[in-house]
Amino acid sequence: MTTPDLSGRIVVVTGASRGIGWNAALAVAEAGAHVIAIARTVGALEELDDTIQAKGGTATLVPLDLRDLEAIDRLGLSIYERWGKLDGLIGNAGQLGIITPVAHLDQKIWDEVMTVNVSANYRLIRSLDPLLRQSDAGRALFLSSGAVVNCSPYWGVYSASKAALEALVRTYAAEIDSSTVRANLFDPGRLRTQMRAKAKPGEDPETLNHPHVVAADIVRMIAPGFTDNGTRFEFATGNVTRFLG
Repeated sequence: MTTPDLSGRIVVVTGASRGIGWNAALAVAEAGAHVIAIARTVGALEELDDTIQAKGGTATLVPLDLRDLEAIDRLGLSIYERWGKLDGLIGNAGQLGIITPVAHLDQKIWDEVMTVNVSANYRLIRSLDPLLRQSDAGRALFLSSGAVVNCSPYWGVYSASKAALEALVRTYAAEIDSSTVRANLFDPGRLRTQMRAKAKPGEDPETLNHPHVVAADIVRMIAPGFTDNGTRFEFATGNVTRFLG
């Protein structure tokens, strides 16, 4: 796979402090884009920045808790004032909650997962859509999960949140279909991440792929040359589900 040239492009990556987000941010920077890396953990963001700089890339670090929805609005204003546009948004940040029967779910856990996995992405769309439209080829990509399809026992809050995210993104994609902006979904499958370890504590992590394996496809799907809209890409199988057209 030839790496797209993202030189001169501005790309936001949420959940950039580890796992898929960290590797996606690094790959985007290596492709030439300036990365706006968002996460709660300052130390991990600084480590990412050191790695990006060592490879000749550039980044702006934004320590931000996505549960602070008003801060997401301020993010859009800050990007506008500095760059006047946004070329890519990778909505990677997510929260598992706990694995428990639906009837046992605590309201606080439900609210927190829905805020991070759904409401924060809605606010990102609301805040950054005008900036994506200022790009010649704005691209938005949101990380989903097989949990949407599987709906396994005890995964209720996570499955429901990702199903809501998919419905949100598919609706947004339909709304922007006549514009130059494109929005799609990415299911990375089973990877060696902290979230996976929390969900499956007895699983041998060495049986799972490292998160860096999905980075090239993420870069491909936020590049100007990727013109599909309203699709869902499943990394493990390569299957593409098309919801529009």
